[in-house]
Amino acid sequence: MTRPLDDIRVIEFAGLGPAPFAGQLLGDLGADVVIIDRPRRGAVSLEHSVERRGKRSVVLDLKDPEGVALARRLVAGADVLIEGLRPGVMERLGLGPEVCRADHPGLIYGRMTGWGQTGPWAQMAGHDITYIALTGALHAMGEAGRPPSPPLNLVGDFGGGSMMLVMGILSALHARGRSGKGAVIDAAILDGTNALMGMMQSWSAAGRWSEARASNILDGSAPYYRCYATSDARYVAVGAIEAQFLAALLERLGISAEVYGDQHDVAEHPRQTALLEGVFATRTMADWAAHFEGTDACVAPVLTLAEAAEHPQQMARDAFVRAGGMTHPGVVPVFDGAAYAPVTDVARDGADTRGVLQELGLSAEEIDALLAAGTIRCA
Repeated sequence: MTRPLDDIRVIEFAGLGPAPFAGQLLGDLGADVVIIDRPRRGAVSLEHSVERRGKRSVVLDLKDPEGVALARRLVAGADVLIEGLRPGVMERLGLGPEVCRADHPGLIYGRMTGWGQTGPWAQMAGHDITYIALTGALHAMGEAGRPPSPPLNLVGDFGGGSMMLVMGILSALHARGRSGKGAVIDAAILDGTNALMGMMQSWSAAGRWSEARASNILDGSAPYYRCYATSDARYVAVGAIEAQFLAALLERLGISAEVYGDQHDVAEHPRQTALLEGVFATRTMADWAAHFEGTDACVAPVLTLAEAAEHPQQMARDAFVRAGGMTHPGVVPVFDGAAYAPVTDVARDGADTRGVLQELGLSAEEIDALLAAGTIRCA
């Protein structure tokens, strides 16, 4: 089945989190993604790394000039390079944008960092939680009077990071089709998360945003937008923001509008929350899920990872595939009503070294000599 990026080759320098996920998204849509892995002692088990699915792996020693030369040759034949190293590392390796784009002016050079390539914090270490701490996003999450709650690493690494990098790469590929010129994409998790917070900035400008945690519509403080415990110690999620959805919620709960009161009277919110807490605590999560099935009350069960894959809506959309002892998320988005099936083979480091170098034009004897010298490695 032809995919949108079937004619695109990506060289991905091995890393963690947002850069590999960006490579996965491109690979899911057909790009030939080759990972340059680092040498390790012995075989490394990577069979559970979803972000390596559908990719190929070569192991090059980038401390060896011959390994760097091979990497340059691979990059020169690619459309896109993805790297997630600290600013300056690729330059010190001799694989920075100036060098690689001199070899290939049409190269899209995608750089993924937390703080960005410039600024006083550019060289500092960090993780998702520290990146989003500077954006206002982390401050807004969690309960009042409690420390902020990290939203896994979805907001920073994958939302502000991977998605923005992929958008930049696809935009640069489109522009290259007109100009023939490549580009360097400086994708920072800090910048991307700032972009995700745009709606909250709009609310703040309009006087509709409070800096106090758990005091805004979408942060769990409103009784019509939060989670409620059920009788079996599980939870349901309620998102009845609009008046008609709240009316549907109250009708299914058997609560009159008069008893509930004014939806937007903040002084009434504690009482309304307690009212809904009492009702939801009378039945199990499964009971409530069945009770609200097919309604516009905006109620859903809070499922575990294992349960999510078995939900009828997920199954109807072929949202997950079981392969190799693990659950793979499907390929997104859906094009013309037909979802692409994920390639579930997961690249093991060095498994494709020989094949990729043969494609580069190296002979079997040359590859054997590089193996003997430790410049490359096969799985």
